Amino acid sequence: MSVSLIAARIDTPQDARQVRSRNALCGALLELLQETAFDQITIREISARAGTGYATFFRHYPTKEALLGDVAAEEICTLMEMTDSMMNAADRFGSILEMCSYVDDHRKLWSALLTGGAAGIVREEMLRQAGTLGDESQCPDWLPPDLGRHIGVSSAIDVLVWWLGQKEPYTPEQIAVILDRLVISPVMDTMFAGQAPVSG
Repeated sequence: MSVSLIAARIDTPQDARQVRSRNALCGALLELLQETAFDQITIREISARAGTGYATFFRHYPTKEALLGDVAAEEICTLMEMTDSMMNAADRFGSILEMCSYVDDHRKLWSALLTGGAAGIVREEMLRQAGTLGDESQCPDWLPPDLGRHIGVSSAIDVLVWWLGQKEPYTPEQIAVILDRLVISPVMDTMFAGQAPVSG
């Protein structure tokens, strides 16, 4: 299933009761995503977990994809903006550390999004948004720009997924070092060096 989470997003309500209901539905989806795949979650399950009526769900969202869009879209946009600034920052490591700290500060949410039942949809949305990152004119001739972006973003997601799944905690600083040395610097140095790889 392919869905743009940005397109599925719904405007925020102003009424306090509607805000409470919507927050309960978002929280319920996050809990359920830690237990089962998104495709297997029903609207009845979401409503029951949220403590709202079935009809209440449809007053807020036309589909469960729209609810997922509300939960994930803003977070993904924020993370992708950090990724974009990382590519242009003079202090690349500082930008990587800022992103890792952000994920750590929102650990429960990112655990649900990247390791839970919607992980495939969230990854797809992140890769879709990555299509706008970077300056293609700086990419070497031998490397298709979209492939460089895909490898970089996929690898960064894999590191974050690994981190969020660890029982023994790693600090944002430790993960920033891993991301920088294993993923970001090799990809960035290759994409923007403007040189073909040295064959050995």
